[in-house]
Amino acid sequence: MPSVSDADLDPSGRDRPRWFTATGEGHSQWYVDRFRALAAEGADLEGEARLVDAMAGRGSRVLDAGCGAGRLAGALHSRGHDVVGVDVDPVLVEAARTDHPGPRFHVADLSTLSLDEDPFDVVVSAGNVMVFLAPGTERAVLERLRDHTRPGGRLVLGFRRQPDVYSYDQLDRDAAGVGLVLEHRFGTWHLDPFTQESDFAVSVLRVPGS
Repeated sequence: MPSVSDADLDPSGRDRPRWFTATGEGHSQWYVDRFRALAAEGADLEGEARLVDAMAGRGSRVLDAGCGAGRLAGALHSRGHDVVGVDVDPVLVEAARTDHPGPRFHVADLSTLSLDEDPFDVVVSAGNVMVFLAPGTERAVLERLRDHTRPGGRLVLGFRRQPDVYSYDQLDRDAAGVGLVLEHRFGTWHLDPFTQESDFAVSVLRVPGS
């Protein structure tokens, strides 16, 4: 599987994910430390995992696409699923491997993802991943995620409303363009209704087939 680091990406910034270009120096370690502190305080960090677990059969294969420091992958692994986590940031992946043993974690760019794995039952992309991608790669990412999902499987994407970066309408166009079917859209990971005023959306997309 091809792997990348920040230094491997186009230095012009054209092909670099916004995760690197829209954040400051030290942001990755700040992110790791923040979630370690929240976990130590006993914060509820498993809302996404509860929803994905409810959608998946026991022992499902789950891809955490944009896994960050591994909290979602770790929570799903603890619920008995076979989980693989992928993130473009080596700092986050190293933290995931340290803090959440069990899932398999890889450094890779989602727009060129090519895992030597059987298809997944569910692919989840939480943590605003879709608005941290490299500009213009969103459809390619959806296509790669679709190709890693079994027929009849689901993609679950959660990200905040940022129409100047990537709108929900554009997501719907790109999803339809790569053959995905929008089944549900919620306003939170707790299944609150989505409205035109919602500042967050969880979109559930189905890969056609059985």
